[in-house]
Amino acid sequence: MTSQYRICPLCEAACGLHIDTEGQQVTRIRAAQDDPFSQGYICPKAIALKDLHEDPDRLRKPVLKRDGQFIEVSWEEALAEIEARLLPILREQGPDALALAVGNPVVHRIGLLNYFPRLARARGSRNVFSASTLDQMPKQLASGLMFGHWLSVAVPDIDRSDFLLILGGNPLASNGSMWTVPDYKARAKALRARGGRIVVVDPRRTETAEAADQHLPIRPGTDAFLLLALAATLFEEQRVQPGRLTEHMAGLEALRDFVMPYPPERVAAQCGLEASAIRQLARDLAAAPRAAVYGRLGTCTTRFGTLNSLLVDALNALTGNLDREGGAMFPKAPAFAANTFGPPGQGKGVKTGRRKSRVSQAPEVYGELPMTLLTEEIETPGPGQVRALFTVAANPVLSSPGGERLEKAIAGLDFMVSLDIYINATTRHADVILPSPSALEVFHYDAAFSQLSHRNAARASQPILAKDAALPDDWEWLLRLTALLQGQDWRAPIAQLDDAVLMEELQRAVPAAFVGPCREALGDAPGPARLVDMALRLGPYGDQFGQRQGISLAQVLAAPTGIDLGALQPRIPELLRTASGKIELAPAELLAEQPALEQALAEPSAEMVVIGRRHLRNNNSWMHNLPTLAKGPDRCTLLLHPDDATRLGLHDGAQARVQGPGGSVQAPVEISDAMRPGVVSLPHGFGDQGQALKVQSQQPGANLNALLPVGARDPLSGNAVLSGVAVQLTPA
Repeated sequence: MTSQYRICPLCEAACGLHIDTEGQQVTRIRAAQDDPFSQGYICPKAIALKDLHEDPDRLRKPVLKRDGQFIEVSWEEALAEIEARLLPILREQGPDALALAVGNPVVHRIGLLNYFPRLARARGSRNVFSASTLDQMPKQLASGLMFGHWLSVAVPDIDRSDFLLILGGNPLASNGSMWTVPDYKARAKALRARGGRIVVVDPRRTETAEAADQHLPIRPGTDAFLLLALAATLFEEQRVQPGRLTEHMAGLEALRDFVMPYPPERVAAQCGLEASAIRQLARDLAAAPRAAVYGRLGTCTTRFGTLNSLLVDALNALTGNLDREGGAMFPKAPAFAANTFGPPGQGKGVKTGRRKSRVSQAPEVYGELPMTLLTEEIETPGPGQVRALFTVAANPVLSSPGGERLEKAIAGLDFMVSLDIYINATTRHADVILPSPSALEVFHYDAAFSQLSHRNAARASQPILAKDAALPDDWEWLLRLTALLQGQDWRAPIAQLDDAVLMEELQRAVPAAFVGPCREALGDAPGPARLVDMALRLGPYGDQFGQRQGISLAQVLAAPTGIDLGALQPRIPELLRTASGKIELAPAELLAEQPALEQALAEPSAEMVVIGRRHLRNNNSWMHNLPTLAKGPDRCTLLLHPDDATRLGLHDGAQARVQGPGGSVQAPVEISDAMRPGVVSLPHGFGDQGQALKVQSQQPGANLNALLPVGARDPLSGNAVLSGVAVQLTPA
């Protein structure tokens, strides 16, 4: 038996594991008690890595569709099919005829994360879509506007905090989201044990709210008014105390003028909260010695997602809790963090709208268009109409509003390619599917999550099982596809294609005189590990290729569980990359939202609205086919307050029909006083009615996204509105 260290790739917590194997069989998965980052924490998803590796439904060879059926082929045959069918479309109809849609598993695979951007740029299509616009783009845009970069995201320094305010987040179920924080439960318990408090604002009394000191059941979609009222109270009661940040802030007076029209007494009814409770919350936040405000999914998936995200960090700044111990702090990632490169303290900031979608003229944000616009780009005739599609670990038919319409649209494409491990609601329409190796067969490094981490660390893990030599790795697929789109020889040795990528990165990163020596130091083994080594060595803790004492990938891998780089430290002004060199508290985009706020404040509240929810065992749709996670009672239930159930004539276990602006679904009722009256909840990620995934097909559940309108989104970030949508319930 062999025991090896491995980082779990199934959620943002990135926990350390020890995995025992005998030959090619996994015999045991347990928490790495010696990992200084995750400290022996583990959740059920890590145990399910064995299920994922052994899943008989997981594709292990490329497949082509012939007469409506998938047949296995070699990688050369699969790519030759793509060359023969895709390139003529692009020659005849131009680069925008190709769309690319990327899903959230990409961020867990360094091969996909490092090499996909090259594929996206290869043909110059404007049509790049990602799951970020179904989840987190408002947070990234707000961070970019305030601090100068999309991934300069402030996260709670929970281990040293005295007061934590959570809005629309459920880290006990998610293990953190845009916040890499394994074992939130133990950290929250420690916070309370030292005399601190946790307040959760959420329409549902979530697992996180149950373990908190106070729960405020806000009306869905009204977070902006609560945040405005909190800020207005701070100004009105002269509780604004930015401390050392004062000299680093711009727009304080403009922010005050923006929020003052929204005191608690004006917005309380809209929020469904008492004005006195809102005022007291502002006072508690201001009085806490060390506090952090954290807003997540519920704040992002609304009409005012970007505004909400801006106001969360504005509150942290106004109370002096931004960038200080125990407050909301900025990680200093050891690699790939743009805010550690270039002149510190000032930069170009971020820009949106460098190009726009063809049909709706929606601006790109962070190089991406809203996922909910993919359908209209396929359906609408004219120059630039999408006629071919690449999906990379994405299932938008299930995970995006308007899935039924999107499914009809992609079924009519001229050609479709999917890089995916499953035949699911989306990939079943592909002409070619290119599978990835098992997560246990590839090198792992968390490039993104180290930039969102509660503590700085450098951790990597090697494959623990041997990959089938006939199956390309993610990065190999992407390299060959990129070469194919660029008209190069995609059959060339993979080392040759990868060397070109490495040289391109080196020439951009180091002076010309050092390119050769650095290239030699990185070795000849192709793949993302070399790019990680380069990024670590040139990063803030790196050895600069022998120019100073510092880390390299070899040192990280030699450490039993990685290298602990310590608690978060203050980084302002060094972190800032705004054009002004200041924290922008009132960017023009925020101020332009006032007319929309006034309109929303005047609108009557709907009688019943729907929200989503997640569970520790199935955060994402692609985990629903794993027996370890799927077992137990049906979790795709319709949570409903007892008063609403009585009013509507519904009881526990009864089937209810839910009608929304996007369509209707049917689901079993689960009566719970955890729900706010007038709010109903369906979980995310269910609804695949296909038979290709045998475990999932036994309990497909109802798809929340089928209820939601396709056109509703935050106009600043393009993020879909997934929360607080009006619905009607009737007995089925």
